[in-house]
Amino acid sequence: MANILTIFLLISTLVTGVFWVYYNLKKIKNYYLEKKFFKDNLNKKCVIETKDKKKIFKSLASFFPIFFIIFIIRSFIYEPFQIPSGSMMPTLLVGDFILVEKFSYGIKDPITHKTLIKMNLPKRGDIVVFKHPIDYNTDYIKRVIGLPGDKIEYDTKTKHIKICQNYLIKNHCQEKLSIKYSNPQSSEFIQKIYFIDRKNSIPQEKIYNSFNFDLVEENINNIKHNILFLNIIKNSQKDFYQQKNMKKLNWIVPENHYFMMGDNRDNSLDSRYWGFVPEKNLVGKAIKIWMSFDKNENEWPTGIRINRIGNIY
Repeated sequence: MANILTIFLLISTLVTGVFWVYYNLKKIKNYYLEKKFFKDNLNKKCVIETKDKKKIFKSLASFFPIFFIIFIIRSFIYEPFQIPSGSMMPTLLVGDFILVEKFSYGIKDPITHKTLIKMNLPKRGDIVVFKHPIDYNTDYIKRVIGLPGDKIEYDTKTKHIKICQNYLIKNHCQEKLSIKYSNPQSSEFIQKIYFIDRKNSIPQEKIYNSFNFDLVEENINNIKHNILFLNIIKNSQKDFYQQKNMKKLNWIVPENHYFMMGDNRDNSLDSRYWGFVPEKNLVGKAIKIWMSFDKNENEWPTGIRINRIGNIY
């Protein structure tokens, strides 16, 4: 969808640009012609037809600056995104509208996404929008947990991670990152778990129970952020992505790739399930919430959360 909009903006910019150039060249030409010649009454009809055409060209040409500015800003500087799911709770909520800095990790061709100018690389803890490595037409947003060369270990019981830096280079762990977790605290965030009520002979009717998430602070080498756990959800090893020549729940991040995880650890499809994100798939860094509607997934908004507008951490 995002790529279709980019192509539409590009075509609109090019088409209106052609009319803008034609109109302005014609305007310059007519200016010099009018200085040299007088128009007689015999050419009135011609003058009317010319004016009608001028109006059409002028109308089309007037859209060029608008399309051009929108295309440049959206393709190379900032692009707005909406948060559709709860995978990044508590940092980002359903209904948040965020601004993504497109040039954070380089200037890219907006159509092919080929890097034109290399700039900074993602840092651990950055919240990044990227193209899904399998479904390239889908944009995802997650937090950067593993950098190229890192070895990641995930414990399905505690749901904690361990990270060893530069493992790919040294082939053993010498630089283990300090990762600390605070004690879990009950939060206001709720997960509805749906199931089928078979006892009342109504197997088609779905009912649900609500469970509160536990809020935990994750501190990775002094990079702090809050994450959510749901104790009733038990992780199964068979669901996770297994890297070639690696045992389950262990991953070594390849060169020019990143390991992404959602802050809502028990409700996020991320690198644990489908692997690594190539550097070429990076869209940009999420920097601000510019609007936030109070809403649930697949429901209409019921208000505006003014207190959420601001920088993203």
